[in-house]
Amino acid sequence: MRRNRGNQFDRVNAVVAGLELPPAVFKTCPWQPRELVDAGLRQWLRCCAAALHDRQIIGMPSHAVDEAWHGFILCTARYAAFCGQAYGEFLHHHPEDAAPEGLVSRSGSSADQLRKTVIAWTLAAMPGEQCVLWDLDERVGVDHPWGLDPAHAAAIEADVQRLTAGVGP
Repeated sequence: MRRNRGNQFDRVNAVVAGLELPPAVFKTCPWQPRELVDAGLRQWLRCCAAALHDRQIIGMPSHAVDEAWHGFILCTARYAAFCGQAYGEFLHHHPEDAAPEGLVSRSGSSADQLRKTVIAWTLAAMPGEQCVLWDLDERVGVDHPWGLDPAHAAAIEADVQRLTAGVGP
């Protein structure tokens, strides 16, 4: 993924920050604190901007955030308007084994997709911002948590930082 934090990411960050999520988003997402799930969903939506920018499919690291995202998608008019404002195009959901044929060949394994999510986070994160996505499910009490070991995510982030050291914005 290219490291380009220009106006595109500023616009996405502003749209995500101003996003008003209706209660329906959390209808099938009972985990608490809701504020943490909300923060995870917003971080996910920002990661998606980086992935869309480079036409990548990233992996979902949180069951709780996935449920909230599904709830948001079901608010079809609001979701479509958000996608247009934030990304300039519709962000499709590709459940496991359901992506169109051309995308399947490029998406890689689940581990590859999660690695791409971490890379997308390095592009989307504000300076000093910590990602809540990696261990969110454990923190909110999801019975069968998804996630990514935070140490593994940190190692991927460090690799990205080493690769981009000295490269301008």
